[in-house]
Amino acid sequence: MKNAWVKRLRAGTAMLVTLGLVAPAPLLAQAAQREALVDLVNPLMGTDSDYTLSYGNTYPAVAVPWGMNFWSPVTGKMGSGWGYTYDANKISGIKQTHQPSPWMNDYAAFELMGTTGPLRIKQDERASWFSHKAEEAKPYRYKVYLADHDVTAEVVPTSRAAQFRFTFPESDDAHIILDAYNEGSMVNIDTKNRTISGYVRNNSGGVPHNFHNFFIAKFDHDFTVSRTWDQNWQLRDNSRSEGAHVGAVVSFKTRRGEQVGVKVASSFISPEQAERNLTQEVGSDSFAQTEAKARAIWETELSRIRVADPDKDARKTFYSALYRMLQFPRTFHEVDAQGKTVHYSPYDGQVHPGPMFTDNGFWDTWRAVFPFFALMYPDVDSQIMQGLVNTYKESGWLPEWASPGHRNVMIGSNSANLIADAYANGVRGFDVETLYEAMVKNATTSEGRPRDAKGNVVNAVGREGVEYYNRLGYVPYDVGINENAARTLEYATADFSLSRLAAMLGKKEDAAKYAKQAQNYRKLYDTQSGWMRGRNQDGSWSTPFNPLKWGDAFTEGNSLHYSWSVMQDVQGLIDLMGGDRKFVDRLDSIFTAPPLFDDSYYGQTIHEIREMQIVNMGNYAHGNQPIQHMIYLYNWAGSPWKAQYHVRDVMKKLYAPTPDGYPGDEDNGQTSAWYVFSAMGFYPVTPTVGQYAIGSPLFRNVQLALPNGKRLSIEAENNTADNVYIQSVTLNGKRHDKSWLSREQLIGGGTLRFVMGSKPNTAWASSKAAAPFSMSAPAK
Repeated sequence: MKNAWVKRLRAGTAMLVTLGLVAPAPLLAQAAQREALVDLVNPLMGTDSDYTLSYGNTYPAVAVPWGMNFWSPVTGKMGSGWGYTYDANKISGIKQTHQPSPWMNDYAAFELMGTTGPLRIKQDERASWFSHKAEEAKPYRYKVYLADHDVTAEVVPTSRAAQFRFTFPESDDAHIILDAYNEGSMVNIDTKNRTISGYVRNNSGGVPHNFHNFFIAKFDHDFTVSRTWDQNWQLRDNSRSEGAHVGAVVSFKTRRGEQVGVKVASSFISPEQAERNLTQEVGSDSFAQTEAKARAIWETELSRIRVADPDKDARKTFYSALYRMLQFPRTFHEVDAQGKTVHYSPYDGQVHPGPMFTDNGFWDTWRAVFPFFALMYPDVDSQIMQGLVNTYKESGWLPEWASPGHRNVMIGSNSANLIADAYANGVRGFDVETLYEAMVKNATTSEGRPRDAKGNVVNAVGREGVEYYNRLGYVPYDVGINENAARTLEYATADFSLSRLAAMLGKKEDAAKYAKQAQNYRKLYDTQSGWMRGRNQDGSWSTPFNPLKWGDAFTEGNSLHYSWSVMQDVQGLIDLMGGDRKFVDRLDSIFTAPPLFDDSYYGQTIHEIREMQIVNMGNYAHGNQPIQHMIYLYNWAGSPWKAQYHVRDVMKKLYAPTPDGYPGDEDNGQTSAWYVFSAMGFYPVTPTVGQYAIGSPLFRNVQLALPNGKRLSIEAENNTADNVYIQSVTLNGKRHDKSWLSREQLIGGGTLRFVMGSKPNTAWASSKAAAPFSMSAPAK
């Protein structure tokens, strides 16, 4: 796949991002002439989190969009998923990180630290006090003053490389420490060429036996002293050390203000490829040049959506969320000596041609992140789909949570949703027949699934309980498969997506079969309680039943949350619940009920429960994904003004450009994607249909630079914090009285104009004919 991104050159910088090439001079000039959107981003948003309560569970990722490597300061202990937390007061270094979530933890990490004085190599001993007042976090640069050492450390990124700059005081004992971490590492110091090279093997699972991350670090100063340490923390004067946990130290004699630069790159393929990545992406560039290129890449990507509004905090939140959306899935491929795209496979351990992406939980991101890619980044989405084809060929299965290979986390068959949605929304350039085959395999058998290092089946891959599901129409409660009701509901949505793709590919029998299975949600609806409920193999209901019980039959939620997981047939759910009025009353009850819960399944109050409890929104748990679409369901039941109210209320109360700025785990861009879509005024609820339910636009004006070269201007007249209700809508001057927008309307460009007011217009888009798609409703 030589020059796979060349078609993108005219539209932006995805080629630069993925291949790590040079940003052309015009991009730098254009970025300088505009308002700097990238400097509205706060990478510290969401970092004030811990195990018990998440306001994002993020870390400040210094990276380029979809980069192979991120860099982040380290305040936590090696191996902790909470590598950086805002309330910490010491930093031990800046690490290369690939962590998609603290719950997944990191892999292939190593750390650089600048110190002075007597040499201390252990993480807690070398760590220095720091202050957020002397810390600068930008997507394209991180800078911090390490007070105990009187050293300023900085890093700027490319996709597979980075440049460090350490500013030292006057010292005869200035040091740069490279900690290669545990679980197997090697360092080698070449004093003549001023380099440290080696490998790290640390991981949290999902890797083949031959997994290595090879690195090289090139310094711009000669070393006065160089040493390594062994796995027993013993310093050695030798140049090479290999063991369970080793590292290297190079020392300098510095003047006050003297800066030592380090150019670093890595590769999952080979040491030679690591050096090639450094040459290709950094080469002879100065620190300032690498910073300027990273900044220009971010500015270009963020500028696809330009917001005009006097509320600067809301704008900061928007661009901080957009920054998070453009990080994952992570590029896992590299460019070889012939200029071809190749990748080390985290599935079979071999090097293969073509793209590969990783670090993504589809349970989260199918909902809004991937629909955003299909709308705004179809070429990136195409590359990701090609990567999924390669994953299937190399492992025999589609990934559901890859980091970097298959991981045994979460439920569902949600790869079907993002694949079918991509194809339905015009994404091409990938082998859709192979992906369809993989989707059918997921829906057909659970045999032959991957196994982890201990030989256990990775039951998050494919469909756990699929044989029961295909025989009974649901996964039973009493057969030892946990979260069975949630699985059933998610499989039914995936079957809808499968049926839609089958129809598009001319597979009529399959389309009818999976459309029928998409109605399996009905088998879990308990007419007596009015909620979805676990069901036993013999057809009886599971007992006792408490709709407030988290977990058990559901996933990180309860029946009140999962009962709305019928994205494919909201009208069918309305009918089950007794019609529009009862449906709306039930939606209302989620917000008005007290935040009661039953956490007995977990034996403790997990953070998702606590996040619901404390925000005074009843049982609405926006901090987790299963219910995030729920607000928009008012549109199906003739009450879109209620969606408008709640959408704006959530944006106002639960999001901010601050360290506590998210309502729960950010999760690979999904919680951000909800905000980005909602702030623009619409949200994708149902996969594959190319429709977006209308909410309440947050900004007075949004300009979308669409991938087809057209522009869409979204205007909201009279928009204020109080004027949250839509009075009327026009698209290119024509009245729009539906509570949804089509993909064709959006990509057609022009002007989408909302008139806002302080009181609901209950007549606007409230008829059944104005509602979005449902399987049980007439085609629109």
